[in-house]
Amino acid sequence: MSLIEQQHLPVLLEESVHALVVDPNGIYVDGTFGRGGHSRAVLARLGESGRLIAIDRDPEAVDAGSELAHADRRFTMVSGRFGSITELLAHVGVQGDLCGLLLDFGVSSPQLDTAERGFSFSSEGPLDLRMDPTRGESAAQWLAHASDAEIVQVLFDFGEERFARRIARNIVAQRGESPLTTTTQLAALVARSVPTREPGKHPATRTFQALRIRINDELEEIQDCLRQSCDLLAGAGRLVVISFHSLEDRIVKRFMRTESRGPVLPKGLPVTAEESRGRLRILGKPVRPSPAEVASNPRARSAVMRVAERLA
Repeated sequence: MSLIEQQHLPVLLEESVHALVVDPNGIYVDGTFGRGGHSRAVLARLGESGRLIAIDRDPEAVDAGSELAHADRRFTMVSGRFGSITELLAHVGVQGDLCGLLLDFGVSSPQLDTAERGFSFSSEGPLDLRMDPTRGESAAQWLAHASDAEIVQVLFDFGEERFARRIARNIVAQRGESPLTTTTQLAALVARSVPTREPGKHPATRTFQALRIRINDELEEIQDCLRQSCDLLAGAGRLVVISFHSLEDRIVKRFMRTESRGPVLPKGLPVTAEESRGRLRILGKPVRPSPAEVASNPRARSAVMRVAERLA
């Protein structure tokens, strides 16, 4: 099986691609390639002169994208963090005038299902959680030195974990006896630490989410990319964003709302209508997966898509 054929079900596929592609001959960016489900659907809608650039920092995703690039000359794969999108696009000769930018913040199924990546608490693997396992600290390395207070803050802020203090205290106590090095070790520790469980959720869900966000600087990455998006989009270009939990969606919602309102200016300041209006127009209401999609792909259940258009 080739890398681009590994099983992964892209979320809100038809809805996102329909919202994104406004000109079949335009330039588009898939800022979160994953295994390319969205990218291949975009390419299917592009004309001969259309172009799609994809970005991902996961080396396995980059390898999968390189296969696709060999098969389709309209496609370019770029290795890097989407928070550096302007710099990465400049390296491939794109300075802006994008017809669309797609961001899907979900973890890909191959990442979750490959135990060696350390993303899943349901199978034994190294406690890693890095999108790019060649850079930075793993979750195990961070937990080995983080203070009790630092762990509490990460679990509370990024996992909205109400038992953060209890979990952090037990992590610090455990590492005093032996290091936490595997996913199942941490999952079992959290299960022992949490007195009640959310229906249908493993008790370690919030802890693993929080650590993944911290290890990969995910929220900062989202904010950095969104800040650059308006300068990259051409007039009538689309920004399509799929989030999977409230922390991500809150950032996207606030960004789109702020950019649709325009700058806050002092009363009485002489400005033109052009100077006072926003750069984005929000299109429609947030879109969620249909019951049929959730039934076929349970990982889609928390997804929400927001769409905005760049004003000329």
